[in-house]
Amino acid sequence: MKITAATRALTALAQETRLGIVRLLVKVGPSGLVAGQIALRLKLAPATSSFHLSQLTQAGLIKPSREGRSIRYSPVLSTIGELLAFLDENLSGGPTEKAAAKASAKSTPKPTANSTTKAAPAKKKAARKSR
Repeated sequence: MKITAATRALTALAQETRLGIVRLLVKVGPSGLVAGQIALRLKLAPATSSFHLSQLTQAGLIKPSREGRSIRYSPVLSTIGELLAFLDENLSGGPTEKAAAKASAKSTPKPTANSTTKAAPAKKKAARKSR
């Protein structure tokens, strides 16, 4: 997902009513709900729900389809999945953090079997010399 699409989706979700609509539609699944059912379940005025549904449609998070005189809204699960992947990659252990962890692991020498056995004879020699 490009950063412009992620920004558009996040902007749409940064409003309580719109986030509630998306949560509801994701729970319902790909079949979605008609606009009236969404308004009823979330206790929204028709004009309010219409405005927010329009914003979510423009952001690509939901998809309208006409059913007779009603409009059914379904979640665009592929876009929501891409947004989640974008956030995961960029905010929680994405390439930058993984690269830093890998570089840190390379720069820290790991003890080997040889390094511990070489230290033991040196200590024995030092102990003999002090006698």
